[in-house]
Amino acid sequence: MIGCLFIHGFTGAPYEVEPLAKDIEEKMGWVVKVPTLPGHGVTLSLKGHTYNEWVAHAEQELITLMDEVDEVYVIGFSMGGIIASYLAAKYKVKKLVLLSAAAYYINPKQLLLDCLEVVRDAWRGQLKQNELYVRYRTKLRNTPIKATREFQKLVKMVRPILKDLTVPVLIIQGERDGIVPVKSAHFLYKTIPSPMKELKLLPSSKHHICYGDDYEELRKHVEEFLSDERSLIPNSLS
Repeated sequence: MIGCLFIHGFTGAPYEVEPLAKDIEEKMGWVVKVPTLPGHGVTLSLKGHTYNEWVAHAEQELITLMDEVDEVYVIGFSMGGIIASYLAAKYKVKKLVLLSAAAYYINPKQLLLDCLEVVRDAWRGQLKQNELYVRYRTKLRNTPIKATREFQKLVKMVRPILKDLTVPVLIIQGERDGIVPVKSAHFLYKTIPSPMKELKLLPSSKHHICYGDDYEELRKHVEEFLSDERSLIPNSLS
């Protein structure tokens, strides 16, 4: 039996990866786990929580899943991709999928374009229809500065560990991501030494890649990577 552990992003919740998690569970029949990291969820309560707690929680979920199945695949989104990388370096994870993984954060050029779009929609009276505004208005009010620093500490801690990753890895990044820049995906591809690694860029996708216009392409690529050994193309970039 195969198990998949999904890890959501900073200030996020399982909904961030829900479309892909549901598709994999229904089509593959695998055991799928999507835990909520401490302080996260639809209602944020990040004050007092540290990155060590987030890692420890994901680690315990992985250990529990490994006891239930024969092999485990880990899929991490944004900050979850950083945690997933740590777990894949430490444990016998079969395959690793990194979605919008935040080895770097904030794409100034794209974020400016997104902010201009928010302003235009506000001027037109369509602010509530703006995806960026709807997703981040509550997060910005409920994210302590200390929590952001914990996120940065996590990235700093995991970066040196990337060189220990030898498992097959698929890196997928939206080219219109205003939160995690494309250079993050290229950095991961360059740094991770796995002989079986692939980088896929999606031209129409923003940060929440599981809700982007390229989702069907993403889903197909992930499913092929996870289910078929032939999809493990050595050093592939597309």
